[in-house]
Parts: sequence; structure tokens; C-alpha cells
Amino acid sequence: MDRTLRLRIVLALVGALAGVSFYILADVLQRDVLNDRFALGLTAFAAAFFGGLMAMTGPLLPGRAALSSLGLAVPVAGLLVLASLRYDTVADFLSGPFGVFAGVVVASVPLPFLIAAAGPGWRDYPALFNQSWNIVVRYASAWLFVAVVWAVIFLSDALLGLVGVKVVAQLIEVPWVPWLVTGLVLGLALAVVTELSDYVSPFLILRLLRLLLPVVVVVMGVFILALPLRGLSGLFGALSPAATLLGMCLAAATLVTTAVDQGDVDAVSGRIMAAATEVLALILPIPAALAGWAVALRVDQYGWTPPRLAAALAVVVALGYGLLYAGAVVMRTGWMGRVRQANTVMALVLVALSALWLTPVLNAERISARNQLARFADGRTSVAQLDLQALRGWGQAGEAVLATLRTLAAQPEQAALAERFNSLAQTRPTTVSGTAGLRAELGAALPVRPETATAARDALLDATDPDELQIWLAGCHMALPDGRPGCVLVAGDFDPGSAGLEMLLVLRDGPNYVRFDGFILRGTTIERRGVINATGPLPDQGDGVALIGRLLDGPLGFVPAPLNVLRIDGRDLMLLP
Repeated sequence: MDRTLRLRIVLALVGALAGVSFYILADVLQRDVLNDRFALGLTAFAAAFFGGLMAMTGPLLPGRAALSSLGLAVPVAGLLVLASLRYDTVADFLSGPFGVFAGVVVASVPLPFLIAAAGPGWRDYPALFNQSWNIVVRYASAWLFVAVVWAVIFLSDALLGLVGVKVVAQLIEVPWVPWLVTGLVLGLALAVVTELSDYVSPFLILRLLRLLLPVVVVVMGVFILALPLRGLSGLFGALSPAATLLGMCLAAATLVTTAVDQGDVDAVSGRIMAAATEVLALILPIPAALAGWAVALRVDQYGWTPPRLAAALAVVVALGYGLLYAGAVVMRTGWMGRVRQANTVMALVLVALSALWLTPVLNAERISARNQLARFADGRTSVAQLDLQALRGWGQAGEAVLATLRTLAAQPEQAALAERFNSLAQTRPTTVSGTAGLRAELGAALPVRPETATAARDALLDATDPDELQIWLAGCHMALPDGRPGCVLVAGDFDPGSAGLEMLLVLRDGPNYVRFDGFILRGTTIERRGVINATGPLPDQGDGVALIGRLLDGPLGFVPAPLNVLRIDGRDLMLLP
């Protein structure tokens, strides 16, 4: 048996085993027979082990790939279980994205280092560069093939169904068969892509990405030149500008990396492209520093929260790339080589920070909760500004601070704090019996503006699926910092040309996000509409929460756009026609 056929068989079997394993795991989790933390560890181990094994088999022999994957999957699973101990339940831990994202980074970024370690060495940049991009291209191509295979399966089932043959439908209705087929096809596709690495390679993608270099340089240059004219007042009003700046830093670092390639022979050679690469590397610290400033201002205003801590770490990584890139260019001779060294260093820094996020060393919930308590104690945060609902979502650390605040609320001079806790208690979810009870509770919890539009609210609730009503009720129960419900329904004439009644629903969607939904009531039928802000992005984070409060306060004004929009706080909220 030649090596090509052997690799196909091995990866197909590994993929099939992975598919069946995930089916069994999903079935066991549905039956709720495992401790939730053990289930989390088992799921994380399986994902890291099989994902790493299939990525490294081909570049490495199957045995070496299995040992390397095992050595990576065990600490990944352990770190995620350790981080979940900050919460009473795993579901609460998984409600935030940062822990899972840190686990993905720890499970995936080391893969090129493990492959290179078995060859020229874990610090060999050409090997790291090639293996990193090869893993991305191999998996993208393989999953595309899986999608094509399933499209063929469904079309085959439809065609055979025309003549009464149901064999395909009967097979895919067997619960474990779709998992087996998906895993087997994925493994086989990865093997074929590995065989054709000379043809299915990152070369085309890297060359296409390089075309964006001059564009990004111009965009970032215009942004930096416009700062003195535009001023900084609008830049630091929310965390979203920081996210935009960090996104541009990520794009710039990626483009510089593609430009310097694996070595000087493969790097950009034209004068314009080389100059664009140098300029982009030189100006990268500027958006990174501005993002850091934006985060620092928000922390100074409102204190630490887990999302702000995550943003601060992202700034650290962006500044690391920016300063190392700019320093490499300033030193001139051999600057591309120093950029490659910076990439290796920063990849390891990213893994280290992600691992620390999952350990007690960088317990974001504890740091945030203690900071919020300290700000309240020294007067920087007033009773009205204290976000008790957010503390409730920060696991055991948040509950510990809430317990301390409840003790303070028992003191006679803390009547305002006691009232806040009374409001918080009133927003706790209650047990709802049946769909009618759910609609009744949501009808009582969901404020409507104008207050006379209760009939529109009731019609919307009657036409909405109970599962979605549960989500809305949870959002209403996530109270605003002042204790009012975290939701509001605005009925009004958003579209003068429509015969129906338009409604805008704004509610909290987890501790850090805000959701916007539009609806048109036509008789007893509800049509859903998208919602945009005609003057920029929809507000989120603290700005979105504050907007709910403003909608509750009123007054509300509709102005032509030429479609009518709800103008509030400099934003034009519009239902898409």
C-alpha cells in the first residue's frame, strides 16, 4: 500500500471516528448523565484532540500527530474546566464568548509549532509560516467539499424520491449516519488536499491579500491625517471604536505578514508594494495606541468588566505587533527578518495570554467585580450607576460582591442601595406555566411606548413563537443599572407608506449586548424587519443599555429619512422595508 492510499485511509478512519465520537458525546449530553464540568472537559478534549490530529496528520506521521494532539488536548480541557469553576454552572460560563475563544486559541495556534518541532525546529519561520497557512487552506477546502457532498446527497435523495426509492432518506435518518459521513468525508478531503499541496496551497490567497496592501495604507493614512481635523471627541465615546481600531490592526498585521512571506525571496519585491509594507508597519502602533486610549477612557469612566479586560489584552497584543513591526522598519537592514521574528514571538504571547485568561492569574470576573466594588466604595460609582445585573452575570466573584453590597444595603444610610436590590429582585425570572402564562408575564414585563400601544404589544406577543418569547423575557429580566426592565417596545409610524403598524423592540441580549428587532403588524400577521442606524452602527455595550433607558424616558420623535426613523441621541433607528 503506497503512502497516498494509506494517508487517505488513516484520515478517513480518524474522521469517521471523530464523527461517531461526537455523536455519542452529543447523545450522552442530551441524556444529562454526566457531571456538567466533566462533560465540558470531555467535549473540549475531543474537539482539541481530533481537530489537532486531523490537522497534523499528513505533515506528521499519524503516531506523532496523535501524541502531539494528546499533549495539547489535555491542558486545553483542563484549562477550560478550571475557568468554569468561576461559575456555579457550566452554562453560565459558556454564556460569555471569551473563555471559549481563549480555549480555541490555545488549541489551534500551537499546531504549526508542533509540526515544525518534528522537522526543522519549532523556531523555523518558513516552516511555521507554511504550516499555519496550510492548515487554514486545508480545513477550508475540506469543509467546502463536505458541503458539496451533502448537497449531492440531498439532491440524490430528491431525485430517487421521484421514482419511489427512499434508501438515501432512510440512511440519513439513522441518527449516527450524518455524523459518520461528515467525519469520514472531512478526513478524506483533508488527505486529498494534503496530497495536492503543490496545487491547493496558500500561494494564491497570499498573493490576493497583498493586493489589499496599498488600499489599507491609504485608508489608515487618511484616518490618521484626518484626526487633527476631526478631533478625538467622537472617537472615544464607546468601546465600539476600539473594536474597529483593533480590527484594522489585525488586518494590517495580517497584510504585513503576507507581504514579508516566509523569506526574502518570496517577499514583495516591487518598489510600491515594499514601500506600502514599510509604511503600514510604521503606522500600525498609532491605531493600536488609540484603541488602548479608548479602552482606558471607558475603564476610567465605568471601571473594569470582562469585555473591557479582553479588549485591554487585545490592545496589548496589537501594540506588541505594532511596536515590533515599527522598530524592525526603523532599524532598516534586514527589517523583514525582524518582522518574521516578531510574528513568532507574538504568536507565543497570544497563546500565553489566552492560557492565563483561563487560570486564576487572570480571573476577569474577579478583577472586574472587585474593581466595581472599590469604585462604589470610594464614590466613583453612584448607587444609580452601580450595575447589579452585570455583577449577577460574573459568576461566583460577582455573587460575592453582591453579598457584600447586600450587607451594606442593610445599613440605614444605604436606603437607595436597598431600593436598587428590591428592584433587582423584581426582575428575577419567575416560573411560567404554559404559553399563556409566558405571554402574560412578558406582557407585564415589557414596557411599550407610547404607553397606549398595549394592543400592538399583545398582538406581537400572540404571533410570536414561545421559544423567542422566553429570550425576550430573559432580556427584560436583565435590568438596567437603575433597576428598570432591560427592554422596550416602541410602536410608531416608521414607514408612512405601509398600511400596517410598525414596532421596534430593543432589549438586552446577555450582559454585554443589545438586540434590535423590527416588526410590522398587518391584521393578525406579523412581518419581521431588520433594524439599522442610518447615521452609523447600532449602539451596543453600555451605549445600547443607555439607549433603552432613553427610550423608556421619552419623548420620542419621528422624522423623515425619507423613510421615517426614530431619532434619539444622534442616531436614526430605521426598520428596513
